[in-house]
Amino acid sequence: MSNHGRYPQELRERAVRMVQEHRQEYPSEWAAITSIAGKLDVGSEALRLWLRRAEVDQHQRPGVTTAEQERIRELERENRELRRANDILKAASAFFARELDPRLPTR
Repeated sequence: MSNHGRYPQELRERAVRMVQEHRQEYPSEWAAITSIAGKLDVGSEALRLWLRRAEVDQHQRPGVTTAEQERIRELERENRELRRANDILKAASAFFARELDPRLPTR
């Protein structure tokens, strides 16, 4: 789980663990979520989302895990940097080609 947001990571993990451990004591998962969210003073919807994310990370639910999301972000960042570097190299190559070859038109 990410460390971003309003609530500390330890609280998020504890809340998710509590829902998973006490789910059977409530008539529905939502009832467990709202009860535990109220006790921990967190939003019910926030806790529901944390629970879904934990289920994906634990391979109990289909989806992209947190680790995979982080890797995708890293690769996308690297890809942007490489594209930028490639554009700079192309421009530099064209500039030097014009400078070195008198037959090519100059700007």
